[in-house]
Amino acid sequence: MRPQTIAKMHSQPLQNVSADSITQKYGKLKRVENIIKSQQDCREYRGLQLENGLKVLLISDPATDISAAAMCVRVGYMSDPDYIPGLAHFCEHMLFLGTEKYPDENDYSTYLSKNGGSSNAATYSDNTRYHFDVAPDKLDGALDRFAQFFISPLFTESATLREINAVNSEHEKNIPVDAWRLRQVNKYLGKTDHPYSKFGTGNKDTLLTVPTERGINTREELMKFHDKWYSANIMCLAVIGKESLDELEEMVVPKFSQIVNKNISRQLWQNEPYSKEQYGTKVYIVPVKDIRALTLSFTIDDLSKHYKSNPGHYVSHLIGHEGKGSILSELRKQGWCNGLYSSHTDFIGGFGFFDISISLTEEGLEKIDEIVEYIFQYIKMLQERKPDKWIFDELFNLNELGFRFKDKEDPTSLVNNLSDALHLYPLEEVLSAPWLSDDWRPDLITDLLDCFMPEKCRIVAVGQKFEKDTMRSEPWYGTKFEVEKISTTLLQKWKDCQLNENFILPEPNPFIPTDFTIMREDSDSSKHPIIILDSPTLRVWHKQDSEFLKPKTFVNIDISSPIVSNDPLNFDLTHMLVALFKDNLNEYLYNIELAGLRFNISTSTSGVSLQFSGYSHKQKVLIEKVLDHLFDFKIDPQRFEILKEEFRLLLKNFVADQPYQHSLYYLALILVENAWSKSELEAAIKCLTPERLEWFLKEFLSRFHAECFIYGNINKQAALDVADIISNKINSTNSVILPLLSRQLLLKREYKLPEGESYLFKSDNKFHKSSCAQLYLQCGIINDTSSVFVDLVAQVLNEPCYNILRTQEQLGYIVHLGSRKTTGTTGIKIIVQSDKHPEFVETRIECFLKEMLGQLEKMSESDFNAHKEALISKKLEKPKKLSVVFHRYLSEISISSYHFERDLAEVAILRKITKQELLNFYKAYIDKDSPARRSLMIHIVSGINDHDKETLESVNQSTKEPTSHLLITDLTVFKSSRELYPIAKPHLDITPKGARSKL
Repeated sequence: MRPQTIAKMHSQPLQNVSADSITQKYGKLKRVENIIKSQQDCREYRGLQLENGLKVLLISDPATDISAAAMCVRVGYMSDPDYIPGLAHFCEHMLFLGTEKYPDENDYSTYLSKNGGSSNAATYSDNTRYHFDVAPDKLDGALDRFAQFFISPLFTESATLREINAVNSEHEKNIPVDAWRLRQVNKYLGKTDHPYSKFGTGNKDTLLTVPTERGINTREELMKFHDKWYSANIMCLAVIGKESLDELEEMVVPKFSQIVNKNISRQLWQNEPYSKEQYGTKVYIVPVKDIRALTLSFTIDDLSKHYKSNPGHYVSHLIGHEGKGSILSELRKQGWCNGLYSSHTDFIGGFGFFDISISLTEEGLEKIDEIVEYIFQYIKMLQERKPDKWIFDELFNLNELGFRFKDKEDPTSLVNNLSDALHLYPLEEVLSAPWLSDDWRPDLITDLLDCFMPEKCRIVAVGQKFEKDTMRSEPWYGTKFEVEKISTTLLQKWKDCQLNENFILPEPNPFIPTDFTIMREDSDSSKHPIIILDSPTLRVWHKQDSEFLKPKTFVNIDISSPIVSNDPLNFDLTHMLVALFKDNLNEYLYNIELAGLRFNISTSTSGVSLQFSGYSHKQKVLIEKVLDHLFDFKIDPQRFEILKEEFRLLLKNFVADQPYQHSLYYLALILVENAWSKSELEAAIKCLTPERLEWFLKEFLSRFHAECFIYGNINKQAALDVADIISNKINSTNSVILPLLSRQLLLKREYKLPEGESYLFKSDNKFHKSSCAQLYLQCGIINDTSSVFVDLVAQVLNEPCYNILRTQEQLGYIVHLGSRKTTGTTGIKIIVQSDKHPEFVETRIECFLKEMLGQLEKMSESDFNAHKEALISKKLEKPKKLSVVFHRYLSEISISSYHFERDLAEVAILRKITKQELLNFYKAYIDKDSPARRSLMIHIVSGINDHDKETLESVNQSTKEPTSHLLITDLTVFKSSRELYPIAKPHLDITPKGARSKL
């Protein structure tokens, strides 16, 4: 029986409707009205099954400010024909580029862009998902275009080669990424005749070169693939709109009833992906980044059919537990690992995997056999003890609480998740099934544990130390690996292992909340956050939630100290403080997090931030515990050395990040005041010692200012109680705290680029075939007006930038245009990651901007107003979650702006902007010929792509010569000669925090 906290919509059972006009015109229609939903869910739901077999979930939300839809097709790359790997992924790309009804390639994207929307798609092993979002009053037009993808796509000859290049670019982007490389090695080692072993992404060779050599026409194969697999009976659609359910039904049924039902049976893969000889093996893989990891992988049945009992959740909860007596706790004591998680993955209608993954220390990588034995000791304990119902009940209660107080999902995430869920669960349970597993089946848990046999295990070890011993290479990514059979003796040792007395099951969780009272709002409650306590060392802001009414509270404490950013060593010490603090509290925090409370500590530009969130009940206990620990923190020398090495690897591994990530990093490094480079931080690591950290912590806690924001289910008096806890802890510390002066707490500023000058910074990347060009156009001091103009420029340029530079000119897979806003400035950034040289890409970016000036001048008033309305719609979008509102307020407090109605103020300005004013702004700040333009170009040049000759030829043939830049070769020289922008003026007249300066 379902808990009483679950509400049901109506009580009308599954039925055939034959009398209404929709049924008469579009055939038999099954409706499901009794969809189980959360008690606090005010949206209305209706399930449909059309006569063509398509399953649909309609969601009516009159308050929504975004409409969205997602279609999940139960076919993925495991259904690719063997002779064209990547065809399903290629089909996903091509569907966007024109249909019989809407033949223009960018009609869909243009429609969405002009109406405040966006779209995306993804291909997985056994499904492909498409989605979009759009302004609510434009849903009908978006759905009409969307439906045509599955009815009559054109798959034009002209788009075919271009999109093959796009797929190839996407693949090349992934080649140096370890996650893709490791996954493909595991697939490559499977049975060659099993679809799990396929190369799912595809590239130019698989989609063009090889098929052409074999006389195969890729476009014809694509059409065959779509014609075979894109059948209504293996599709599921989710749609959310402001309309009533009846109106949504009238909108959806006529469009999607046109999809043909080919009566396809979805593919099943009952046989295992590995042969008997491929189990009981160790695989050694050499990563690109310096990472160390160990995974034990077991092939299991597809568990999705057991969703009502969810045995995988029970087992993964115990094996992945992080409290006392867990595998992780024991391995950390040995100094062998830093983290562990377990998970199960289902390939629907076939098989699955249960994986136990461990991040290893340097010593742990030498102790693989010992670690595996520990894991089998724990598994043996679970097998012999048999399943405990109280553990299952506790997990159910936690999930039931999560469902009961579930945050309102944003429309895009909602339809994406539900379009997948429609394939897995009955329509009545599509919302509740992922949460409410209340069928106690200990036999299924036992059956799953029985699968965990050493001889049925695959052990995968990852580390650069294996490079000298690996002779094999995976063909698609070039990953080096080796496989060895585990000796019978060792397998038997693991099978006969003794119980480890240090392993125990977790005790009942004492932190599960029981009080869900919603506090009454104070009579003098403010519309925005207000200061309820202000002293030289502590300022506390408070805002009680009056909209979401959930028993949850958020508390953020920023502890600022000028010593943090004084030099790279202090920055490193701050990082170590944060890492060790989290590490030390890990066992205590794990039960708290399971119970719906969260704590995180992180570095900030001026110190550290402590953030608490989740259920209000028992949150004060957590805050007191964390603060007690911070002010009485003891450093573990062993863990210090382990985490110091992890930090070194984190900085070292940055070199293998994507080129576009490097360009963003260098942009901030060049422009932000007092920023330290990765190399400077890495050089300072050698000076890190436990003794120096102890000294630093003492200094840090003797000179700081704390600023706290409390938001959610908490009234002013309760917030003052929390403020007292923080204040008392500060005042009771053994250190003598000298309050910081206000000017010691000033925010970092940005350097001003001179008018009419263009700067260039170059850097190499030795890991990626792609290079990157980023053009940043600085647009002056930030205020409401400048913020609106850069957002409007980005709104107008975003879709044509993607269409021209990516789709038409095929410069690369990653093309981005957007605004950039800091504490002092606004700007526009354009990023293109490409296999072309950045010099050539730069010319194309400049040509695009020049062309767009002409397009702006010719733009009709109706199109201009459509863009304005689209941007207004985005700015007025209401947050769906407490956390989003919290972080919006927190952002304003953190940057000392206090502009709590920023969006409303910007919309008021936006409504008055004319097309001529936008043109004037564009000509002043964006146009290359403007004497006032301030630009910074960043080139990240591939070290493994020899395109110098191509660049010279391409640039010479270009209509524009490359810009004459001032080259930045020395950051010190550049920064010492530049003026700084002022910090943005606060919107409210608030006295600066900290002690007052005296003249």
